[in-house]
Amino acid sequence: MKRNNIINQRLIEKCQEIIRIPGESGKEKGVACFLKKIMEEVHYDQVWIDDWGNVVGKIFGQGTFNLLLQGHMDTVSVEDKNSWHYPPYGGIIRNGNLYGRGSSDMKSALTAMVLAGAEFVSRKEELKGNLVVAGVVNEEIFEGVAQGKVLDQINPNLVILGESSDLKLCIGQRGRAELQITTYGKSVHSANPDEGINAVRNMVRLFNALENIYLPSDDSIGKAILELTDIHSFPYPGRSVIPAKCLATFDRRLLPGETEDQVIQPIQNEIEKLLKKDSNFKAEAHAVEARGPCYTGRTLSAKRFFPGWSFREGERFIQEAKKALKKVGFSEQISHYSFCTDGSQSAGIRKIPTIGFGPSQEKLAHIRDEYIKISQIEAAYHGYIALIEAFLIEEK
Repeated sequence: MKRNNIINQRLIEKCQEIIRIPGESGKEKGVACFLKKIMEEVHYDQVWIDDWGNVVGKIFGQGTFNLLLQGHMDTVSVEDKNSWHYPPYGGIIRNGNLYGRGSSDMKSALTAMVLAGAEFVSRKEELKGNLVVAGVVNEEIFEGVAQGKVLDQINPNLVILGESSDLKLCIGQRGRAELQITTYGKSVHSANPDEGINAVRNMVRLFNALENIYLPSDDSIGKAILELTDIHSFPYPGRSVIPAKCLATFDRRLLPGETEDQVIQPIQNEIEKLLKKDSNFKAEAHAVEARGPCYTGRTLSAKRFFPGWSFREGERFIQEAKKALKKVGFSEQISHYSFCTDGSQSAGIRKIPTIGFGPSQEKLAHIRDEYIKISQIEAAYHGYIALIEAFLIEEK
């Protein structure tokens, strides 16, 4: 009991420390160095930071099976520090909760993974494979892209994501696509609107049409989503000018198996219908291509189309994970993520067996006064140990 209390105290202290290190996407260097230092202090066999800035720690076992526990180091930004009741980078504990940006999403889970891995440094002879823990960069912007760099280095047989699941076993997720729709017009003085073509009016017509397009549904994961997230007109500001272009961004939440063509085609169909009614109507739609900096100086470039994924509950690795978690007191309930995770790469693209298990709830990510329950951090730590034992240590 005394040893458990010491372990829990150290775990929470490290979670407080990591929250005090800002780590927005592209600025994770301090967090990476902090995790690397912990891994070295607890004697992981090999620790490195790759050229994209991912930090990776490895404990060598006796076989070829590679188990990867993974989380992202980056957080979303803090837009208004003064609106927080607790300092966003304070790591303050109140009433059993740990407050701060990244506490729930997902520095606490990542720290718990690193320290859970440390429990097996002295048990290397028992491991029937290699244990790897990794913190990746830029997940909030490019789900799975930086994870792909880690996968190339590790070639894992199984990936465990630490994203918030309320300590339930997740076996799938919705994916995410960022779609850009542009309507075109003809600029004239707004005193003579009939001489021009208003691109914003054309966008409104397309919006109305998109309200009725078919969105598929999945019994386990739910319905696909198409939601407007921003809109711009050009020129801006449009003082006495009819806009010649209007650009809108949509967040499209994807179901497993949906392709880019399948997502774009219904929108294209509505564009073509409007064109048949009005030869002056002109619009186009595509998935956004984006670039983002790594703190190492490298640049990530990717299309923002991150697939959904799902595995059948009967899969052997899922049953083994379920059994291991049940053995140490966790719920047998199987769940799915509503948001997008790095699993888009490991499971969605590469089809690597992937599960999710993490502390806290999805709804606590990205909010003001973000927090996580201390009890959930401690429970997740023990859950990670149980999962590592299930996949890397022979049952006696």
